[in-house]
Amino acid sequence: MEIRDTLSNSLKKVEPREGKRINMFVCGPTVQDKPHMGHGRTYIFFDVLARYLRYKGVRLFYLMNITDIEDHIIDKMNETGRSWEDIVTTYSSEFFDIMRRLKNNSVNYHAFATDYIDEIISQISRLMKNGYAYEITDGVYFRTRKFSDYGKLSKQNLDQLIAGARVEVNDLKEDSLDFALWKKKKTGEPSWPSPWGEGRPGWHIEDTAITELFFGPMYEIHGGAKDLIFPHHESEIAQMEAVSGKKPMVKYWIHTGHLNVDDIKMSKSLKNFVTIEEALKSYWPEAIRIMMLSMHYSAAVNFEEKSVRDAQMTAERVSILWHRVSGSVELKSDRAMEIVKKIFAPLEDDMNTPETMKEIISFVKDSLSKNRMTDEEKGEIKFVLNEIEKVTGIVHITPLPDRSMDIVLGIRDDFRKRGDYESADKIRDSLKEKGIMIEDTAEGSYLWW
Repeated sequence: MEIRDTLSNSLKKVEPREGKRINMFVCGPTVQDKPHMGHGRTYIFFDVLARYLRYKGVRLFYLMNITDIEDHIIDKMNETGRSWEDIVTTYSSEFFDIMRRLKNNSVNYHAFATDYIDEIISQISRLMKNGYAYEITDGVYFRTRKFSDYGKLSKQNLDQLIAGARVEVNDLKEDSLDFALWKKKKTGEPSWPSPWGEGRPGWHIEDTAITELFFGPMYEIHGGAKDLIFPHHESEIAQMEAVSGKKPMVKYWIHTGHLNVDDIKMSKSLKNFVTIEEALKSYWPEAIRIMMLSMHYSAAVNFEEKSVRDAQMTAERVSILWHRVSGSVELKSDRAMEIVKKIFAPLEDDMNTPETMKEIISFVKDSLSKNRMTDEEKGEIKFVLNEIEKVTGIVHITPLPDRSMDIVLGIRDDFRKRGDYESADKIRDSLKEKGIMIEDTAEGSYLWW
C-alpha cells in the first residue's frame, strides 16, 4: 500500500525497515479535559490504519503517549484548585473509557510522560553535550538555528517562522525561536529533580524520549493532527536527529485534517467543540466511526449533525444485515473473498476510507435487497461482515435476546396472519420503546438494536 508522507509530500510505499515489524507512534492527548470529536477523528483513523496493517500481516507495534504534565494542565490546576494528580487521573481514565466505547482498541501501549523523566533528562543532557541546548534562569532551551533542517516538515525557513507560536516569548533566550526542553519549577507546580534543578519537561521532549526508548532513533510511522506539524513535530525532528546524528527520524509522517465547526477548527480554547461523550448519548459508536471514515483523513471537513444522522442510518442498516445472517455458519468462499478484496482495495491508495465506505454501503444495500437468501449466501455475507468489522469496526454486533423473544415474535406473526395488525403493531411499538427493532421480511421477522 502507499500513503502520503507529509515530509516529502509524496505517496510512498509502506514497508518495514526489516522483517515484518512496523513501529507506529501517534501523539496522544493532553489529559486536562474531555475528548472531543476532533480527537475522535484522528484516533479513529489511526485505529483503522493499525487494524488494516495487521490485517495485511504486518507486525505492528502501536505506541501512544499521554501528556500528563503540560502548561494546559497547570492552567487547569490554577483555575480549579484541583491537584495535578486528580486532573490527570480523572481525564486519562475518561479518555481510555471513551476510546474503548469508540472501539479504538489497537494501541499496544500508552506511555505517560512523567513515567519517563529519566529518559527525558538523558536526552536533554546529550543535547547539551552536543551543543544543541543551553541553560538559563528559567530552564533549558534548544538552539533552533543550530539545527539547519528546522522547518523542513512544515515547509518553512527559519526567517518565516513566527516567534511565540506555541514557543514562549522570553528575552533571556538566545533566539526567540528556541523552545523549552526543561522548565524550572514555579511556586505550586509539580516538579521532578534534574541536573538543572527541580522542574518539568517541555512539551516536545517527552515524545522523542519515549520513542527513542521504545523504537530507537529511527522508526517507520509518526502520526497526529495537522496542527501538530509546527512546532511540535518540527521540534521532535530537531531534537531526535540532533541527539542521534541519524536521519530520517521517521519514514512516514501522517497527519489528519482538522474537524471544523462552521469552518472554524474544533478546539477547546474556542469553546466550539462537541465532546465524544455527548455524541455517544445520541449515536452508536459505529455511526461516529462511519462518519469519520466517510471523510478522507487528510482533508479539513465541517462537522454537521446531518452527517452523524446519515451515518447512524448506515450503521443501523449494517446491523440489520448482521442480525439476518448472525445465526448462519460463516463461509469463506472465493466469491466472498472477492467482495472483501474489492471493499478494501481503496485502502491501498492512501487509506481512501471514503471509497471503502461506498463499497461497504453498496454491499449492504445489495444484500438487504434479497428477499430470500440461501444458507450459502448468508454464510458468505457473515464472512464479509466479520472482515469489515476487523478492519473498520463499524458493525454493531450485540447479542441476540434470549429464546423467549422468539415466542413474542411468534405471537406477533399469528396476529399478522389473522389480519390483526393493530395488536401486531402494539408489540412492535412496545419493543421499539425498549430499543429493540423488528424487521419484517419475506423469510420472517428479525430483531436488531
